[in-house]
Amino acid sequence: MPATTENVPPANLPRVRTRKFGRFNLDVSEIGFGTWGIGGRTAGETSYGETNDDQSNRALDTAVGCGINFFDTAAAYGDGHSEVLLGALAKRAASPLIVSTKAGIPRFGEPLDFSPAALKDSLAGSQQRLGRAPGGLLLHNPTSAHLTANPEIIAFLESHVSSGALAFWGLSVKSPADGMAILDHHDVPVIQVNLNMLDVRAVTSGLLDKAQARGTAVIARTPLCFGFLSGAVDETTTFPAGDHRNAWSKAQKRAWADGAHRATSLAAPQPGETMAQSALRFCLSFPAVAVVLPGPLTDREVIENAGASLRGPLSKASVEQILELNRQVDFFVRG
Repeated sequence: MPATTENVPPANLPRVRTRKFGRFNLDVSEIGFGTWGIGGRTAGETSYGETNDDQSNRALDTAVGCGINFFDTAAAYGDGHSEVLLGALAKRAASPLIVSTKAGIPRFGEPLDFSPAALKDSLAGSQQRLGRAPGGLLLHNPTSAHLTANPEIIAFLESHVSSGALAFWGLSVKSPADGMAILDHHDVPVIQVNLNMLDVRAVTSGLLDKAQARGTAVIARTPLCFGFLSGAVDETTTFPAGDHRNAWSKAQKRAWADGAHRATSLAAPQPGETMAQSALRFCLSFPAVAVVLPGPLTDREVIENAGASLRGPLSKASVEQILELNRQVDFFVRG
């Protein structure tokens, strides 16, 4: 939809800094925009609930105003609706956008399919919804077994980069362990993985170090731990119908709520700094990370996220204290 008076971002927005995107000749905003949330509700508990497109468009326009140029989406987000929103944004934005989409999960709940035929169909669908070819394509939750048993998958992706059809390809892995298993056997140019103050497995497993040594761009997903590190979510929060967080146990919610306050207190926040900004600065503290990917729903959240970039990484002492906290306490409740 075209920008309206209501969608015009406010003046004096914070401007996000950029970083190099691994081995590619791309300058990406170090704070990106994850669009799972704005995609809207999908079947079952597989989304963040209902959304409002006017609100989402204001958030997207504000992101562009803040210099955010990296947008992450997937065919499954809103059953393609987030791609439609990004396609409209690209048409009205004054600056070019880097849109990275995912393939392999056509809709949440359906079987994984990374066959070249499925990837070709997924790309075609994404291109139709975006109104142009995506900049990059990530496989959605693959394992090392998928890639080892089917070498044609990587051949398909590499051929699309070589031909110029894609600027980059990579993987969005379900866990850092999956990422390490894949990096042990495959040269992957981009990897998206969970990283936040309460989930440092990407650090402790050696994934960030290995990625940096290989020139693999890292996209840090879930930097706000599904909202618990934003200060807006705690163990008492009631999530809307369709929200995937409804499936979590009370014990897990308590662990993350308690951990959020303990971890952010160790960040030595600057005057006026919010919990969310401290959490984003933690992710920005790792040179291997090219893009930190929160999933804002409102323009206010976009501005708050962008402000973290201006504050820069945390001190080495604060990062080490947060890592030590995670060595002492396991914030994942199992069973």
